[in-house]
Amino acid sequence: MTTAAEPLRLAVIGAGSRGMTYARLGARSHGAIVTAIAEPRRRRREAAAAELGVPADRCTADWHDLLARPDLDVDAVVVATPDRQHTEPALAVLARGLPLLLEKPMSPSLEEAEQIVAAAERSGAIVCVAHVLRYLPYTALIKDLLDTGAIGDVVSIEHLEPVGWWHQAHSFVRGNWRREDESNPMLMAKCCHDVDWLSHLVGRPAVRVSSFGSLSHFTSANKPEGAAARCLDCAVEPDCPYSARRIYLTHLDDPAARDWPLSVLTGDVTEAGVTAALREGPYGRCVYDCDNDVVDHQVVTLEYEGGVTASLTMTAFTPMAFRKTRIFGTRGMIEGDGYQVSVFDFLTSRTTTVQVVDPTEAGAELGHLGADGALIRSFLAAVRDRDPSQILTSAAESLHTHAIVWAAERARRLGTVETVALA
Repeated sequence: MTTAAEPLRLAVIGAGSRGMTYARLGARSHGAIVTAIAEPRRRRREAAAAELGVPADRCTADWHDLLARPDLDVDAVVVATPDRQHTEPALAVLARGLPLLLEKPMSPSLEEAEQIVAAAERSGAIVCVAHVLRYLPYTALIKDLLDTGAIGDVVSIEHLEPVGWWHQAHSFVRGNWRREDESNPMLMAKCCHDVDWLSHLVGRPAVRVSSFGSLSHFTSANKPEGAAARCLDCAVEPDCPYSARRIYLTHLDDPAARDWPLSVLTGDVTEAGVTAALREGPYGRCVYDCDNDVVDHQVVTLEYEGGVTASLTMTAFTPMAFRKTRIFGTRGMIEGDGYQVSVFDFLTSRTTTVQVVDPTEAGAELGHLGADGALIRSFLAAVRDRDPSQILTSAAESLHTHAIVWAAERARRLGTVETVALA
């Protein structure tokens, strides 16, 4: 373990978008350095090593080789592999007794999630599951308002996850999370954050859940007449809101877009590089001619212990925006969108609004409105202080909110109301 004056040393397993987000944030401003990387894609591995200053001999294609090194000598490990590849490296990290930051979701199944929780308990290592929404200043404000009785007793919550039309096309039609057998159902891949957040606000276990949803639009049945297999070759592309040409090539000069989503397409975020990626790679495909099967809209209804209810709506068919939430209590109502929180008081009929994030500030919307940075800061502080109480999302807590998602998916597929097994 390093001394208090020295930066914490991180190993990153999976140098994709999320792994690099945590690596950059830790290295730039939160007292950490990356000293080892495991990433199977050579170009990404080399680019990550160059950016983070990691020697080539401490970068491997296979995480097994990295963790087998007797001279690994790190203080914590970030596991941000693809969804279905979380369990094995997580268990290996915990077997070494190393603190673990595990990208959500924990695992594709209840059985594997239980293995991670058991391994964490055996090792005593600090584990943080990356449910970033709990780490928002916005969340802390709402939680404090609820805990201090600002709207009386919570009766129900209405929560919207507006995925955004182009984000759905990018990640869940053309991208890495388009197929359940390669990643997870949409609810787990995109909204386990939201289910976890609702549980955090309510402060009680969920007991029953129902759900409805389907893949309604991004199918071959809706492919326009005359449409081509790729947007660059398509005669009807100018009239298509999901045009890859418009989504990607018109944002080459935007630094935020170059960081994401353009960097997902290619390491060469020039016009030539992105055009080549659209010509040859998955992100240039017609959204009506892909192999996707995850839902594009879903509603989940939850009942918590004591009778509190909540609804979660996930839909592709919105502008891309932060979550929007209304919380209904016996003495008032809270309404928020990540940027501000408004409280309506039934007694005075007055609304009080608090601006949490200024949307006009440059970069205000990045990193889940600052939650990514808050999460890595909390994790590193917990590791340095050897204090797991600084972690808001332990493996055991995450297991219960994952169980809600699995129950909701059973309910959607079977047309039932499912009981949530308390984990």
